Amino acid sequence: MMEKTTSTQWLIRFSAMFILLLCLFLIMKLSPVWLPILQLLVRVAIPFLIAGLITYLLHPIIENFHGMGIPRPIAVLIIYFLFFGGITYAIVRGTPYIIEQFRMFIEQLPYYIESFQRWIDLFTRHIAVLPEGVQVQLEEWLQGLEGTVEDLVERGIEVLKGLVNSFIYFIIIPFLVFYLLKDFKLIEKVAWYLTPKQWRKEGVALVRDIDQSFGNYIRGQILVSLSVGILATIGLWLIGMPYPVLLGMFIGMMDIIPYFGAFMGAVPAVIVAALQSWQMLLFTVLVIFVLQQIEGNILSPVIVGKTLHLHPVLIMLALIVGIEIGGILGLVLAVPTLAILKVIILHVRTNISEPFHD
Repeated sequence: MMEKTTSTQWLIRFSAMFILLLCLFLIMKLSPVWLPILQLLVRVAIPFLIAGLITYLLHPIIENFHGMGIPRPIAVLIIYFLFFGGITYAIVRGTPYIIEQFRMFIEQLPYYIESFQRWIDLFTRHIAVLPEGVQVQLEEWLQGLEGTVEDLVERGIEVLKGLVNSFIYFIIIPFLVFYLLKDFKLIEKVAWYLTPKQWRKEGVALVRDIDQSFGNYIRGQILVSLSVGILATIGLWLIGMPYPVLLGMFIGMMDIIPYFGAFMGAVPAVIVAALQSWQMLLFTVLVIFVLQQIEGNILSPVIVGKTLHLHPVLIMLALIVGIEIGGILGLVLAVPTLAILKVIILHVRTNISEPFHD
């Protein structure tokens, strides 16, 4: 009788798995129908997601101001105008420098391409004396490098076009952030009443743990990246590096990616320095080395700390999966997503095990 029951259970499980796979197959076959709708929904949701993230980052500051006795509407106005006023001021004052440096870079781009091509030709001549198998491997590696560089340039142009085409978002987002900050408590109440009563206690604990893990990490990491970008810009400017603002901003943006970000951010600066002179290359490598020491030994431990409690192997695995799924954006979102999944899995495991203990 026991064997019959076990066989029935396995048959039910196999049938459920087969039906699930069949449904997934049908969904993928119908992708020409639902994919355009999904893409439209994503484009519509982007400003709301960005506004929600900014609101989430600014809300604790407003709560601190409110705790000091400042009325909440006044605290919202102060933080709102400081945040967006600071961004507007930085854009107004910084845009001319960025445009000028970008113009100079475009003018020098043919020279850089020609120099890069000379490097390739020189490298090809040097490997001509090597065994044929080694030559083939090196040439394949070189072709892959050229393809990667071309792909990065194309993606950079696409990103710039996307920013220009998404200008309307920059107008909508500040208004969304203002109303989300103003009505934050109302949004919390709505979420509370929409959550079934039996899930409210676990839901509050889950949100609190996610906020403690994800919120502290993302706020700290943004502050560290901003600090690294400023220090990189100053360091490159002091050694006379061309395009210090562009390269410093890139180093700061890449620094938000754990482990790989430091190397990715340094690549453009090292290439531009190498095209200038060996002295500039030496100074640039020195600046990046000092910057990484400051970031690794001072900024990250003090500002971010060990808020994630994730093993480095898991973080690297998440980064690999992230770049395979979403490219650079996947790298940025991989670790925060892993932190959230970890909290959710721990809560699910706790809620499943509690009935057995009872």
